[in-house]
Amino acid sequence: MTRLLPQRLRQLRLPLVSLLPAIVVLVGVATAAAVGMLGLWHLRTTSDQLAATRATVLASTLSARLRAITPDERADYTRRAARRSGAEVIVCTQDGEVHVDASFGAPTRTDLVNLLVATEGETFTRLGRSRFSATPLGPPFQNASVVVFVPAPDQPEGSRALVRSVIGLTALLLGVAATVAFLFARDLDEDVEFLRLRITDMADTHSLPTGARVPIRVADQVGLLTDAFNLLVERFAAAERAYRNDLERVASLDRDRAAFLGALSHELRTPLNAILGFADVLLSEVDGKLDDDARENLEMVRASGSHLRGLIDDILELSAIESGQLRLSPGMIDLHAIAEDVVREASARLMGKQITLMVTGNSPALVFADERRVWQILSNLVGNAVKFTSSGSVGVNIELTPREAILSVTDTGPGIPQAEIETIFDEYRQLGSLNARERGSGLGLFIARKLVAMHGGTIGVRSELGRGSEFTVRMPVWSRSADRKSSPHAPPSGGFDPEARA
Repeated sequence: MTRLLPQRLRQLRLPLVSLLPAIVVLVGVATAAAVGMLGLWHLRTTSDQLAATRATVLASTLSARLRAITPDERADYTRRAARRSGAEVIVCTQDGEVHVDASFGAPTRTDLVNLLVATEGETFTRLGRSRFSATPLGPPFQNASVVVFVPAPDQPEGSRALVRSVIGLTALLLGVAATVAFLFARDLDEDVEFLRLRITDMADTHSLPTGARVPIRVADQVGLLTDAFNLLVERFAAAERAYRNDLERVASLDRDRAAFLGALSHELRTPLNAILGFADVLLSEVDGKLDDDARENLEMVRASGSHLRGLIDDILELSAIESGQLRLSPGMIDLHAIAEDVVREASARLMGKQITLMVTGNSPALVFADERRVWQILSNLVGNAVKFTSSGSVGVNIELTPREAILSVTDTGPGIPQAEIETIFDEYRQLGSLNARERGSGLGLFIARKLVAMHGGTIGVRSELGRGSEFTVRMPVWSRSADRKSSPHAPPSGGFDPEARA
């Protein structure tokens, strides 16, 4: 779903190269339409004002001329004036009676009275919308008036020329603007696409983590964006360098720590072996019989020395694993026999606990592995189970399949909290009470997991508080990873069939 979203966004986006000219054209057309409408409105307003002025002038002029001529000449003069001016003229009384009609159709008497009362304004005649003006003749013809109608068309003269001019000018300007917008959008799109491709290349898994600076092509907004991006890249590069320096310093300190622990452990083991040797000699009473107090003290010295030697051995194993110096020596071994040896040795360290130790499952169980390391794995698991189990049972079950061997170590101890199951295989990680922690280094399960992984296997745990735990080791019957550790007893490339050797 997350991979489809960027594709949909790319499908929905509008290309800038065509979008920007389209926007310019739409804005230009809307502007031209607004300008044309405004020009037509102004032209119509001016035309109406001119028609009104013309009607007023004609009415005043005719009124003065009609006063100066005889009534018999009035009709002929009025019609000639109407033909020459192109206007409609009516001479009537104040009550609407028409004396001279030089129009294409006189209004009704009521409408004519209303026009005389209004004096001037807009009305409609047979010729359409017109501006009118009514002027009385004056003495001695106070009861007579002249009404002049001048046409005021909806499309005044010059409107078509205005529309053609606006259209032509708009087409010219829009062509230039659209071309400029297209060129600008194309250049901008190319710059943005160039920046996008460079950033995409940086996101490639085969490129450097921090990427490289993007060259600035133009000094515009995209150039400013590119410059800001380059600043971000420089900050990432500086952070990466600092991180790598810190990582190298930590790795160096870790190597120094491992080397120091290894050297110290070697130096401690030599005098410790001497102490344990002399303790064994004294306990054998070759130099004379020991009383009870001396024997008890020597037993305590020997037990403490053995515990200390176990801690030193764990540290040496950890140092060898971390430095990569630990090598497997695989061969054909019997897991059941090794499990019995581990259980037999663990029985001697029960220290009075009421615990039943047992080994069940396939016997013999032949696999291709390092005997010493498999013994160490089982010894760590069984010893850990015995340490945390006060009473009950600790069992080792071996199940052999054509592909893998499954070793299960179960106990009836207190169990492991679910929140700590994920961390029990970490270095120096110990669970339980403080007294139980003091008897170990916290490296047993960590070393066991490393050794299982070197054999190409896995280790897991299931536990329930108050009902005990079960550690399960799955190892291939024949492991290529173990074979690569070099052994003269490596099986053929086709694998190993335990049933054929059993």
